[in-house]
Amino acid sequence: MHIPDGLIPVPVALGGYGLTGLFTWYSLRQINRLPNPTVDIPKASLLTAAFFVASSIHVPVPPTSVHFVLNGLLGAVLGYYAFPAIVIGLFFQAVMFAHGGLTTLGVNAAMMGIPALIAASIFRLHIHLRRLPPKRAIAITAFLAGVVGLGLATLIFVGIVITNIPSGFNAATERAAILGLGLAHGPLMVLEGLFTTMLVLFLQRVKPDMMRDSIYPQLPFGKAPASEPRR
Repeated sequence: MHIPDGLIPVPVALGGYGLTGLFTWYSLRQINRLPNPTVDIPKASLLTAAFFVASSIHVPVPPTSVHFVLNGLLGAVLGYYAFPAIVIGLFFQAVMFAHGGLTTLGVNAAMMGIPALIAASIFRLHIHLRRLPPKRAIAITAFLAGVVGLGLATLIFVGIVITNIPSGFNAATERAAILGLGLAHGPLMVLEGLFTTMLVLFLQRVKPDMMRDSIYPQLPFGKAPASEPRR
């Protein structure tokens, strides 16, 4: 689900770089406000590598195939670290495997990174679901983070590509193919939701420090804050 070089016009590519620059700045600004901004760098590096490798795992969905993205997982586990992690992962994918492109790096990063930040916000809702058992609240929000992360990225991808079909192409045929590719990601959304849920619950059980919320770094995982930290 990467947009390759040459598929979108220059203004759209530049707009993608503008959005990516803005959200990278915002994410780094929020990270720098944490008591110890460097404490989660090893975790972010590990999941950046997982995001990088995920593109090689193809899931056959006839008549095509799709691959894992894991942007919802990165959002749930990394919080604000997710956006720069995705930018770095996409850069190395473009340079090493020509997966995506350098001219479209900004668009691809915004397409996957912004849904990752939204997924992070969805996952953090577990601290407010006090009527549910903590494990169930975590499982529900982790699943939704995985589904929404990929789902929003797919919608953005379909919207960008359909509205920028190059002249000389059969527009009706291209639209049908693009919509078919978007629909093929439906089963993958469920798989990513389930995978995100299983990994989050596993980390909570065996290494809860890895699931420390980036917004509330001093709190044990799964506990609600007494008050909102000062921004």
